[in-house]
Amino acid sequence: MLNPNLDEIQLNKEEYERYSRHLILPEVGLEGQKRLKAASVLCIGSGGLGSPLLLYLAAAGIGRLGLVDFDVVDSSNLQRQVIHGTSWVGKPKIQSAKERILEINPYCQVDLFETRLSSENALEIMKPYDIVVDGTDNFPTRYLVNDACVLLNKPNVYGSIFRFEGQATVFNYEGGPNYRDLFPEPPPPGMVPSCAEGGVLGILPGLIGVIQATETVKIILGNGNTLSGRLLLYDSLDMTFRELKLQPNPERPVIEKLIDYEQFCGIPQAKAEEAKRQMEIQEITVQELKELLETNKDDFVLLDVRNPHEYDIAKIPGSVLVPLPEIENGPGVAKVQELLNGHKLIAHCKMGGRSAKALGILKEAGIEGTNVKGGITAWSREIDPSVPEY
Repeated sequence: MLNPNLDEIQLNKEEYERYSRHLILPEVGLEGQKRLKAASVLCIGSGGLGSPLLLYLAAAGIGRLGLVDFDVVDSSNLQRQVIHGTSWVGKPKIQSAKERILEINPYCQVDLFETRLSSENALEIMKPYDIVVDGTDNFPTRYLVNDACVLLNKPNVYGSIFRFEGQATVFNYEGGPNYRDLFPEPPPPGMVPSCAEGGVLGILPGLIGVIQATETVKIILGNGNTLSGRLLLYDSLDMTFRELKLQPNPERPVIEKLIDYEQFCGIPQAKAEEAKRQMEIQEITVQELKELLETNKDDFVLLDVRNPHEYDIAKIPGSVLVPLPEIENGPGVAKVQELLNGHKLIAHCKMGGRSAKALGILKEAGIEGTNVKGGITAWSREIDPSVPEY
């Protein structure tokens, strides 16, 4: 309801005091604050991006916030997901987020949807809200959110983060482009690492999430120049902002219904191929590895295919580092062959995926090997807790 009947919206005495710095801004004023109170915003996710934008939208006086999330708080979240606290580890994120939102602003209505957003429920969940803010971190959900916003004619405030870089824009607003104009086709599965694989500077989502919150407030107020038609690119290492122009593609497919987005992004095929590859590669548990290290440590080479900075964080005693990129690009294959010198090969990574991939490449080169199930994470949890888990 971006054009509400403002005569029906009233602020009480405490709200006048709470929003006083808004009220004295000519661009906001009493009318603008009433617009914020009348507005409803749905946030998909309460993670790195969702945390700051929910905090600031609540503080700004948004009258109704919806939150979709099915995850629980993990200690690794706390480096960047500032809406959650240590006492909430292991508990639902949406409950943690709601408690914090209401502590900031008790006049905010908070709707919770503790479920995974899907083609079956997206339209029903999103329909009652004026604006949708995308705080997700995977391609199937981004395409789903985009297509549902197009079908419902709702603005989609977009943000994404990776390592030290972030992006933000506004899709599907006043005839502007949508996500499919930026990414007509999804990248192949696994080509773009997740934050869990590639890392992210904890401060980065704070900035991108605040930009998303700012764009949301501007849309509600009807003031300012939004990022519709502009993709904002931020590099935190260089502290630079760049813009790319975005335009609707007249040849893009017409979105008529929601589809199977896992299938569209190739996830089932990738999982099937990965399962097949895993079946073709022998595995051992960390308990079996421990026994081998204690009894036959000279009979095999324990290969670590993680990145050098990960090896610095934690390592299994006796392991030798040859990063996966070296194996993928060729030189690492010869290095592994030299290391083996007739010995057996056992490989590991953080959780088992990269080492399985490395063993698949080595197998094509005629080098057979065994994968450590669960990687160094399982080693830390089940064998040696003194090895840091990251």
